[in-house]
Amino acid sequence: MASKSNPNNNKNPQNTEASLIPSINSPIFISSESLHSILSHHSLIQHFHSSLPTVSSTINTPIRQNYPVSPSSSLLLMPSWSSSPSLPYLGVKLVTHFPQNSSLNLPGVHANYVLFSSATGQPLASMDGTVLTLYRTACVSGLASKLLARNDSEVLVMIGSGALAPHLIKAHLAANPSLQKVIIWNRTIKKAIDLAENLQGTNDCSGVCFESNESLEEIIGLGDIVSCATNAEVPLVKGERLKAGAHLDLVGSFMPTMKECDDEAIRRGRVYVDNEAALVEAGELVGAFERGVIRKEDVGGNLVELIRKGDKVGRKNAEEITVFKSVGSAVVDILAAQLVYETYAKNKR
Repeated sequence: MASKSNPNNNKNPQNTEASLIPSINSPIFISSESLHSILSHHSLIQHFHSSLPTVSSTINTPIRQNYPVSPSSSLLLMPSWSSSPSLPYLGVKLVTHFPQNSSLNLPGVHANYVLFSSATGQPLASMDGTVLTLYRTACVSGLASKLLARNDSEVLVMIGSGALAPHLIKAHLAANPSLQKVIIWNRTIKKAIDLAENLQGTNDCSGVCFESNESLEEIIGLGDIVSCATNAEVPLVKGERLKAGAHLDLVGSFMPTMKECDDEAIRRGRVYVDNEAALVEAGELVGAFERGVIRKEDVGGNLVELIRKGDKVGRKNAEEITVFKSVGSAVVDILAAQLVYETYAKNKR
């Protein structure tokens, strides 16, 4: 007589992973408006803080693929997937770069993020990749300032007032509740004035004083945290002007030809990066290595190592200058998409 099989003996790891994915009958589209209602900078910083140390080593992130579709435009594909049961997803960010769109009064960059189940391959969601990238980029910087800036930081200097600037300001405020004042600089001063007026008194920025200033040299030394989000190829931040104990956050550069600060800022500061790609992509660091300002082995560590605390030492004292350089990665893309999707699914129950 044949024995009955025990269903517990037929467990498949993929079935276990699939059971952890919130159940939605068909793929969903999450608009930019929905993203804003789902995400907060505080919640995403907390998600990165708790998730990066445990799952970052399980995430595969191939080199991004860049396809020219015309002499001036391109398509970029940025895939990632995880082998962790707690992150049962596969995701791809698709980005189009059409710089000529400015003549049509359209953005030059558009992006979409597509999320699949890594257990079944089932498509789960598609969401606005541009907004997702703004949140995840800013929250990586916010998390870094939480770990590296002084606990008594009061003044944030924001250099640049593009689409990323308000997100960076809100992320740093969420991570550093001691901040009381934000000073904004932009080459076009009206943009700095408008951003300061738009943020003053909003829910995310209540109790914080906002100012704009057209003298960059004057305000650099005021910043306990100095955050840069520009396309500068000539350094904007002069290291000699940074105050003792300042934290410098560099976001804008992603090619060796770009740099937001000079060699003196790198020399004076203890440098940290979001991931190792920054060592070969960021102009501030590539140039500093070439000129012997610092060596690669002088870099204090990456974001995951900082979170783990035992791996690398962060700020050593109140007088030390810290520098954080980020270039982005598909790791934080998929973690941000996870939070968006799972929050959306939970709210729909």
